[in-house]
Amino acid sequence: MYNWRKMNAEQRESILSLRKLQKSPWHSPPHAQDEKERFHITASCFEHAHWIGKTPARISEFESELLDTLNGSSVKIYAWVVLPNHYHVLVKTDDLEKVLKSLFQLHGRSSFRWNGEDDERGRKNWFNALEHGIKSDRHFFATINYILNNPVKHEYVKRWRDWPFSSAKQYLEDVGRKEALRRWKEYDIKRMGAWDV
Repeated sequence: MYNWRKMNAEQRESILSLRKLQKSPWHSPPHAQDEKERFHITASCFEHAHWIGKTPARISEFESELLDTLNGSSVKIYAWVVLPNHYHVLVKTDDLEKVLKSLFQLHGRSSFRWNGEDDERGRKNWFNALEHGIKSDRHFFATINYILNNPVKHEYVKRWRDWPFSSAKQYLEDVGRKEALRRWKEYDIKRMGAWDV
């Protein structure tokens, strides 16, 4: 569904028919309903527009609101990164539905405020929040590496620890540079998804 805008009419109809037959949500993956307690959650701005990062003050304010929201709805925040058009978090929770609901409320509040600031009432700011249950400790550590490396992947910085809107500094303080390097080598993000399928 992520490539919806790139599909022709026949491909779209085929995908929608399959999703209806499977009783899946028509335009996004279903939310996880299993027993996992650690989740990688990501959300992006509609059409990847840079609404979060319009200004440094806005991205900083959103980062603070995101962390406050997650602290109120999850058990633990392991890692996060906020970029100009999307964010990633890795959390532990015993109530995923509560976490997602709180994020959707945050999206609503931020949309209302940003649309007022930008004189764009009615503009759609957010697409969706998607979560992936963490399958193993290998998956967990690779996900931390993926999240912290995201600013490098999107070419905002050359070194992940230079991006100010993430848990990188806290992570380095907690585990140390030597352990962070060991984890980077052992839990290579190029292999994400290759294990525990």
